[in-house]
Formats: sequence, C-alpha cells, structure tokens
Amino acid sequence: MNRTGIAIAAIVLISPTPNGWSQTAPYPVKLVRIVNPVAPGGNQDIVARAIADQLTRGFGQQFIIESRPGVSATVGTRFVKGAPPDGYTLLAMSNTFVRVPAIMTDAGYDPLKDFAAISQTCDVPLVLVVNPALPVKTVRELIALAKLRPGELTSASSGVGSTGHVAAETFSRRAGIRLLHVQYKGAAPAIVDLVGGHVMLRFDQVTTSLAHIHAGKLRALGVTTRKRSSALPSVPTIEEAGLAGVHDSTFNGLVAPAGTPRDVIEHLREAVAKAASVTELRNRFREQGIELIGSASTEEFTAFLRKQMEEFAILARQAGITVK
Repeated sequence: MNRTGIAIAAIVLISPTPNGWSQTAPYPVKLVRIVNPVAPGGNQDIVARAIADQLTRGFGQQFIIESRPGVSATVGTRFVKGAPPDGYTLLAMSNTFVRVPAIMTDAGYDPLKDFAAISQTCDVPLVLVVNPALPVKTVRELIALAKLRPGELTSASSGVGSTGHVAAETFSRRAGIRLLHVQYKGAAPAIVDLVGGHVMLRFDQVTTSLAHIHAGKLRALGVTTRKRSSALPSVPTIEEAGLAGVHDSTFNGLVAPAGTPRDVIEHLREAVAKAASVTELRNRFREQGIELIGSASTEEFTAFLRKQMEEFAILARQAGITVK
C-alpha cells in the first residue's frame, strides 16, 4: 500500500496529569505499539497499519503494529488491558471487542471499564452473497426458498459471534427463517467453500467478496448498511430489497488501557481524525468498500461501543449465541 503524507504538528501536553505528564513532556517521546489481536492480513490489520503510518508521519515517532492473535481476540486484548496506561500500548479493535464478553464467560476484560475509547477508524459494509448455483437473485427469493427448506440452507461464518454470524442471525430473525450455521476458522476458508458450492450463502465483508462478485463467482443480493456501498453501487441495501431492520457492519477503532491520561487520549483522537480525513487515503480505501472514520469525540465513540454491547447482548440471549 502506497504511503500518503499528512501534516500533523507535534503535540505537547498542556497540563500535568497523575501519570507525570507535563508541559515539558511531549507525547509521544518513544515508539508506540498498536496491538492487533487478530491474524495479520485482514481489514483490521490493513486499516491499523495505514492509520499507524499516518500517526508516525504526524507525530514524528514510530507507531508500529504488533500482532497478538488468539482465542477470539482475547489474547491481545488482555495484553493491552494489563499494559501501563501511558499511551504507548494501544489496541486495534473491531466488533469482536464488544461482543466476546457477552458470550464468553472467561473473556477476561470489560470493554468499557478496562479500556478508554479513543476513536473509530473505519466502517465496512457486509454483503449477503450466495453461490450462483442457488436459484435466487433477490433477497425476497432467498427468504421464500429458506421458508420452503427450513434449516437446510447453509450459512458460512468465521466463527460464533463473528460479524457474519451475527448478521445472519439478525437476518434470520427478521425474515422468520432458519438457516444452518456452518462455522469456519476464518473468512478465507469460508469464502473458498462458498465459491466451491459447499455452502450456500454468507454475510461477508465487501472487501473480501468484491473480486468474486465481479468475477461472477458469487452473487450479491444486498448490503447490510443503511446506504449502498460505494464499492457495489448497483447492489441494494437489505432494506431496499424488502427486509427492514437488518443494519450491521464491521467497525474498527482504537482504545487504550483504562487510566491513560485524558490529554493523551484526546491528542490521539484528534490525530486519528486527521489521518482518516486524508483525501487520497480515504479514496483508496473507499474503492475497496472501506469508509475511514474519525470519531468527533471520545464520548461519541464510548456511547457507540456501549450501544453495540447492549444490542448484541440482547441478540445473544434471544438467539442462544454462546462460545462452546
């Protein structure tokens, strides 16, 4: 990925804090680690690296990505939870961050109590895709077929509680149908089996399915966002296609250990917002179906995370979603 320059002035903390920051101590004065708690190479990793590159250029100090995947992203998340709250260890997070504690009793962290929200970084629509061999071309036709064959249509996901799984559960409940959940260890094997006809449908990130859709290997029926994806402008939203109430997407963001100085959090939020607003970078990601976002305030992002937690907790109870 080509680098895009951005001018962010060196930022100096303007008041003393309990952790010893003062007017004479610029932030950052050393390397900053952003921990990615999932396997490298996916959207979460790619977006985090792009933002880290912009922060490095703006602050004049290195922001690096450190991968610590494992156990539904809890390994890396717990590592950051236990790191010193000084702004030098951050967490790149996604939907999983706020969902796992609702379905895993030993997640080992509370998203709101153990972390300080910095900013959202992006939003990625999900697209409902089917194997072209499935005799449906619209959302309505898929629902009709699923009602004729209850529990027979296979829906691939990257795991229990993943965005694809949650979107499929929401869709099923709204449509009054029953799909057969098939769990994979990641998006890649799920897509391979969907293209190969071993499973019938999937709610997938637009970025992962885009090439297969253009090649005719997958058929797109609708996107889960409230407006159409810029990467798939001819594909209707699920709501436009006839089913209201199915709104979901993959979001990424940055958080820090609880207790990180407020000034540090705010300076980081401002820098992320500037990085996410770089026109060339935004356009490049938009072509892939990724919308870069910088939160207007930490309070806004905190409220967003709280709402995501509450809504998923309700769905998990109603649909019986648990990690076994």
